[in-house]
Amino acid sequence: MEEKNTETTVTQNKNKKSLNVVTVLICCILSLVIGLSGGFISAKYLISKIPQPQQSGVINQNPTNVTIAVDEKSNSNIEAVAKKVSPCVVFVRTSEAVDDFFGGNSETSGEGSGIVYSEDGYIITNYSVIKKATENAHMKIEVFFSGNKKKPLEAEIVGYNISYDLAVLKVEATGLVPVEIADVKKIAVGQYVAAIGSPGGIDYMGTVTYGIISGVKRTAGTSASNETSLSLIQTDAIIGFNFTGGALVNIKGELIGIPSSKIVAENVNGMGFAIPADKVIEVCEKVIDKGETPDPYIGVTFSDSWTAERLKEYGYPEGAVVGNIVEGGPAENAGIKNGDIITEFGATAVSDYEALKKLISECKPGDTVSVRFYRSGRYYNTAITVGSNNAQ
Repeated sequence: MEEKNTETTVTQNKNKKSLNVVTVLICCILSLVIGLSGGFISAKYLISKIPQPQQSGVINQNPTNVTIAVDEKSNSNIEAVAKKVSPCVVFVRTSEAVDDFFGGNSETSGEGSGIVYSEDGYIITNYSVIKKATENAHMKIEVFFSGNKKKPLEAEIVGYNISYDLAVLKVEATGLVPVEIADVKKIAVGQYVAAIGSPGGIDYMGTVTYGIISGVKRTAGTSASNETSLSLIQTDAIIGFNFTGGALVNIKGELIGIPSSKIVAENVNGMGFAIPADKVIEVCEKVIDKGETPDPYIGVTFSDSWTAERLKEYGYPEGAVVGNIVEGGPAENAGIKNGDIITEFGATAVSDYEALKKLISECKPGDTVSVRFYRSGRYYNTAITVGSNNAQ
């Protein structure tokens, strides 16, 4: 009898233990479910309190919101620009007839692009395009138009400005299509642009490339002279050699600048630069009007990397380091060479190239100025007859 009771007690204890285990498991599961549910609800609540980005074209950019509109027809915009501007862009060729070995005639030539400025025949191009023609009266200048490449018009030089690498030509014609001029103050980095010119000669006349404005108000000088600092438009649109003198236009087909392959500075090689349209018009209007006072010019470029501090560090005197000499210019005629350091100009000490540019700007073409310069450990004295950077 006692054995039965003992067995019953053991069985009951086992059942109780099993029940307890099940109860504990159920409680754990319930706790887990409740915990997860609570966590999910809490997380959802917290997330709902966090400001979410809205699905639109507006990008939150503290402190300014920028709305970006994507134009699905950007390619056709460039096509429209090309059709509008191409009639305004011309091909310019300078040439001279010479006798060849066999008694026939052949021509040597320089080439570039230009733009139609007026309905009655004024053409704007780069000075570098027609430079040889300014030095040789026997050379002729021909202007080719997109509508009739086989019948060029002969052009005369109205005038030019070397510092800005600009020149004005005149052809006898009417009814030409002048380029529209943009408000340069409205251009901004990132805007789309197109360049139109003749990178491979007349067969490639009207070539179009496009890109963006990479920078504005870039400072550089021309390879002819950096006595005048230029504020330029920088672009990543491909500007080949014969694009020089062509058109850099905005997406409306309005001229924002004239590309120049001659505009360089020591640290900007490989980039495309254009002379802003407002400066182009300002300079060329003066040339056309023939009322411009010629700018003083000595025919050098200066190395802006040689600061007064750097010169002192290397044991050189203060002054303006000559980068390049314009062949046949006033400085070359006075015996100045590349690498010379101009230390005095008109008996005034020169601290750096900016100081020298200021002194040059105070002169008049025809003035004779005493110059002292340093070369290879010695000082030399000479005199420069100041020239003009333009002719009319």
